[in-house]
Amino acid sequence: MTPARPIAAITGLGTAVPARVVPNAEFEKYLDTSDAWIQERTGIKERRIAGPGESLTGLCRIASEQALSRAGLRADQLDAIVLGTISPDRRLPSSACELQASLGATGAFAFDIAAACPGWLYALGIAEGLIASGQAANVLAIGAEKLSSVTDWNDRGTAVLFGDGAGAAVVQPAPGDGRGILSIVLGADGKLADLLQIPGGGSSDPVSEKVVREKSHYIKMAGREVFKAAVHTMAKACDQALSKAGVSAEEIDLLVPHQANLRIIEATAKHAAVPMSKVMVNVDRYGNTSAASIQLAINQALAEGRIRAGSLLLLVTFGAGFTWGAAVVRW
Repeated sequence: MTPARPIAAITGLGTAVPARVVPNAEFEKYLDTSDAWIQERTGIKERRIAGPGESLTGLCRIASEQALSRAGLRADQLDAIVLGTISPDRRLPSSACELQASLGATGAFAFDIAAACPGWLYALGIAEGLIASGQAANVLAIGAEKLSSVTDWNDRGTAVLFGDGAGAAVVQPAPGDGRGILSIVLGADGKLADLLQIPGGGSSDPVSEKVVREKSHYIKMAGREVFKAAVHTMAKACDQALSKAGVSAEEIDLLVPHQANLRIIEATAKHAAVPMSKVMVNVDRYGNTSAASIQLAINQALAEGRIRAGSLLLLVTFGAGFTWGAAVVRW
């Protein structure tokens, strides 16, 4: 029999972004675009881009150390590290293993998952499962991307969208006072994979002169089709997560959606029947950081006092795969 929720809770959250801020004006210098056009279509004003020496693992370490500190936990007390990313520092070994060594988390098993933008919610679901099964008590669930490494900076359709960042959460058994993860809904539809992909550079089409010449090792996206699928799927996922948690949209204190595009956020909020006054938006500051975006938004909301102990959050995300996820969390 499945234990009653909440089984697990987030006891510490940490985030990290690169130092370099890239405003929209940078793209005006070499692309047929403008700050006004980018803001109108996406809501993005600037993003953070990793510079020399700023690695994915480095960002993960900063975020993880912050999360551990806030949870009052040492790295050597971790049982598991689950890292969602599609932009690891190396194909082998996993970035989770590199992070384990960097943190000194000697007692933790570690692995990456590739779920694109929902990577952190997938990691959160895995963390909850590990705790429910008794396999772990202290889990570090991370979502992080260095999308600047897989972005074609001469492609107007994608160059203006993405940013780099990391967000980590310590997940432990729920404290028993009602706080914790009330529901998680995860999904995928591989039939639509070609709409958002990195077609080259994998084992079926390894890195070669042809791949580099065709720039197929960079993100390719059919923007209009992705937009439609994202809005429909995120709205449905919200409904499922609310139903599974046994709460209504009216009870939600804050909707924290994946920060991909302001229009998608607004449409998702409308379908979920959550007013924009109860929606966290910071896509203007960071762009689309994929698996890191929800954590960056939660961290900012905490700093602004929009989330307090006991706040009821609705999290939702959508990404390449297609993959998606939603969760209801009592903070």
